[in-house]
Amino acid sequence: MFAGRDGMTIALLVFYLVFPGLVIWLCGRFPFLNKIGAVILCYLMGITLGNVGLLPVAAKSLQEVLSQAMVALAMPLLLFSMNVRLWLRIAGKSMLCMLGAILSILVVSSLAVVLMRSHFQDAWKVGGMAIGVYTGGTPNLAAIKEALAVDPTTFIIMHTYDTLASILFIIFCMAAAQRVFRRWLPPFSHSTSPGEGEAMEREEIHSYGQIFSRSVFFPLIGAVALSCGIVGVAMGITRFFTSAYAAPMGILVITTAGVLGSFIQRVRSIQRTFQVGMYLIFVFCLVVGSMVNFGDLVHIHWPIMGMVFFCIFVSFLLHSVFCRVFSIDTDTFIITAVSAICSPPFIPPVAGALRNKEILLSGIITGIIGYAVGNYLGISFGYLFRTLWG
Repeated sequence: MFAGRDGMTIALLVFYLVFPGLVIWLCGRFPFLNKIGAVILCYLMGITLGNVGLLPVAAKSLQEVLSQAMVALAMPLLLFSMNVRLWLRIAGKSMLCMLGAILSILVVSSLAVVLMRSHFQDAWKVGGMAIGVYTGGTPNLAAIKEALAVDPTTFIIMHTYDTLASILFIIFCMAAAQRVFRRWLPPFSHSTSPGEGEAMEREEIHSYGQIFSRSVFFPLIGAVALSCGIVGVAMGITRFFTSAYAAPMGILVITTAGVLGSFIQRVRSIQRTFQVGMYLIFVFCLVVGSMVNFGDLVHIHWPIMGMVFFCIFVSFLLHSVFCRVFSIDTDTFIITAVSAICSPPFIPPVAGALRNKEILLSGIITGIIGYAVGNYLGISFGYLFRTLWG
């Protein structure tokens, strides 16, 4: 029998793994919930859970391990069903869109440092970290913190506000961005006709009921085992890299193996791998949502919070102007912005909310590019900011 803290941790783990199944059932039964989307419902439930005081003390370690594991296991399953030839058709535009995202954060971060330099001494350091994290991800943020000798308190404050702002940004991208920016940018050109696309959208929720049939379930077990093997190999390879590069290299290895798996007919023909991958992403969304703690915002550092929100949302708007000039479609713009601002682990839930799995690979690859250039840009521009305005 489990008791006390261990029992609560086990109960929390079961809840994390089972609740998304309830969400899927509810979305299939009630159309208005399906319009909200399973991803957003899991985020909202997670945020609620994280702020009602029910989480055990040991929840943080479980949350970190589970969030990392769910994304790692989901990525190969999501990619097994991809059609790489279709992705190559939009690859050039995706790279151009990523360039626009990078240029946008460089401009906006520079402006933020100019506006905030008189309000606190380390504005140039926060500007450098903003460039690194909003072209790459958290590993870049941690690396730039060391390179620019950022005070630990400043780092924790920025990381807290970044988590809050990024969650709000993700929810906006999933719930409203597609409708808003379709008035400004061209629609995505799908490989299927509108009728076929709608059928594919309906299938994503309702096909979960067919997973336990014998013809689907046992091949899926093999696909999950293959995904576990890929993650195991990736973990072994990352041991040869420093902590700053381990996460990007792990994602690169997992993505490459998932793409290679999609070229193997026997793997690609396994039904419902995408749905199982999305289920793991729903678990990820639930866990990440529960990591948001509004209690951390009691004492607000307004200049840093202002810089974080300014860099995310103003660079997003400037990026949309770039995409308008170069006729880049709405979905590619949104997924590339998410890959830059929030990093690859958040690509699958957004692609799922946009009902467009054709952009999944573009988002992951542009996110990996962001990981690669984030440290260089963040550190070099941080020191440039110090020279000009430090």
